[in-house]
Amino acid sequence: MTPKRSIRNPTTIAVSLLLSVGLLAGCGIATTTAGTDTTTATAAAVEVDATQSAAQVLAANEAVMDSGDYVDDAEAVDIALDGDTATTSGDGVTVDGSTVTITAAGTYRISGTLDDGQVVVDTADTGTVALILDGASISSTTTAAIDIRQADAAIISLATGTENALSDAASYDDSAEANAALYSATDLTITGTGSLAVTGNGNDGIASQDGLVIDSGSIAVTAADDGIRGKDALVIQGGTVSVTAGGDGLKSDDDEDPTRGFISITDGDVTVTADDDGLAATTDVVITGGTLDVTTGGGAANAAAASTDSSAQGITAGVIAVIEGGTTTIDAQHDAINATGGFHLVSGTVDAAAGDDGVHADTALVIDGGTLDITTAVEGLESAAITVNGGETSLVTQDDGLNATVGSTTTETTAGTDGAAGSADAAPADDATPPDGTAPAGERPAGGTRPSGGGMAGGGMGAGGEGGDDGSTVTITGGTLIIDADGDGLDSNGSATISGGTVVVNGPEGSGNGALDVNGALDVSGGTLLAAGSSGMVVSPATTSTQGWISATLDSTYDAGTTVQILDADGTVVASFEASKSFGNIVYSSDAITTGESYSVAIGGTVSGASTGGLAASGDATGAAASVTVTAGEAATGGMGGR
Repeated sequence: MTPKRSIRNPTTIAVSLLLSVGLLAGCGIATTTAGTDTTTATAAAVEVDATQSAAQVLAANEAVMDSGDYVDDAEAVDIALDGDTATTSGDGVTVDGSTVTITAAGTYRISGTLDDGQVVVDTADTGTVALILDGASISSTTTAAIDIRQADAAIISLATGTENALSDAASYDDSAEANAALYSATDLTITGTGSLAVTGNGNDGIASQDGLVIDSGSIAVTAADDGIRGKDALVIQGGTVSVTAGGDGLKSDDDEDPTRGFISITDGDVTVTADDDGLAATTDVVITGGTLDVTTGGGAANAAAASTDSSAQGITAGVIAVIEGGTTTIDAQHDAINATGGFHLVSGTVDAAAGDDGVHADTALVIDGGTLDITTAVEGLESAAITVNGGETSLVTQDDGLNATVGSTTTETTAGTDGAAGSADAAPADDATPPDGTAPAGERPAGGTRPSGGGMAGGGMGAGGEGGDDGSTVTITGGTLIIDADGDGLDSNGSATISGGTVVVNGPEGSGNGALDVNGALDVSGGTLLAAGSSGMVVSPATTSTQGWISATLDSTYDAGTTVQILDADGTVVASFEASKSFGNIVYSSDAITTGESYSVAIGGTVSGASTGGLAASGDATGAAASVTVTAGEAATGGMGGR
């Protein structure tokens, strides 16, 4: 485990809060930038345990302190802004024209309007500086509106019932240190119940060179570049936050210390509209509560306009992204969620539309609970090791629904006018991520080209088919997984195991892909599997599977909306299904199927009882016409049998 960084002054709120967040328990990583021997926090290959909880990633979150305790209204020094000057009645403040400088720790109440001026915090003593904005409007045409240059820590408190505004210069020199409307060189906490409107004309809206905590308040930020940036950490634990950014919406980008550079959202209502990434963290993104609504690059519908050198991803994490609560909605021009290491959904609700991948994690992707609904994407889930242990997952994709593959990826996807995916490149590697979910240290492999159509390295003919087993894995032990795919439905360039849960695959309709595409073994030992797709590339479970299964290529291709009945030799319906795409083959496995027994597939009748993704364990076969009779455990004629 990488040691936590030292905390300079644990008596101040912002620093105490950074201590409380534990600063990246999720790291513990050895990372190497491809092409060099330099170890950094932003690596191409990341060793990370994707099963970590939010509490493990944010190791000491219980110690979070209430910043409001550090704001003493009774002791506040009043500063009255008045056009191009200001007046004050206390010590620790100097006024030079339209520049107000605070030189001592303490609490200061600022009210009034300052035209083309600035409030500077530059203290030589120890302690926290708290600025109470009490109906303050500060604008500058030359620099930051508030520039916190020196203090142990700083607090901005928004007085109840007040409206406050900050606006900065239209541009900054490259050498300018203060380059945001609200800039802090130290840890910064924003609290209170008033409102704050921030306009970052020249660069960022709100920026801290250390940690930035939003505790409460109504905060609206419009920025030419990044909206809200906390270099060491960005923590939102309450309030209403709205960001419109020409760059990234929320950002934490310390790339020198692997315990920094993370974003945590525990509560609040957060809305982000960004031209680039919505949330961008060098290390971790952890969401445990609140409401998050992110739109990037004009959304998934604007995927065709994406350039090859831009990302516009909803959430991007350099190590791990963990969602353990809250409601997250993403509409991204590129990936909805992208993690260089791992992704873990524990609980909460995620609704996402993506111009490329729904969720991409290089090393491992784990779903233990919650609800994940990918309404549109080129590929739904993509990783070297995909594990579904619980929750409710729904994927609607233009290419593969679920794609497991080993290798580095460079995705350059362009959606055409018909919504089809364009091109994307990836290179599988002999020494890349093994199926245990950890990537080796060292350089990422390079070279190679995958088939067009988006996603990672292309699938082969499935179990026993043309493609080789690259070591990637799909493991399904519980939950529900509903896939509607134009490409392969469940695609593993390695192996796949199903031991529990319910998996329903609709599609593809074209013969060049398969509902199931597994290069190694597809082992089924429990749960329920229904895959309805074209008959051109049929993959069946392995003959060594301990649970019975059937694979039936039908007498014709049937339209979407058709009802299918699966009957045993006595004519009893063991499953019924209403397809959402046209299909010519059915693969079905459940504890109702006995290997070696005869089953028939009939077209017609009705689905009855509780259904999941159109699949029910009972049905009414009245009026149904038999299409084919098969023996459980035998691959369909022309299909690819299991290993």
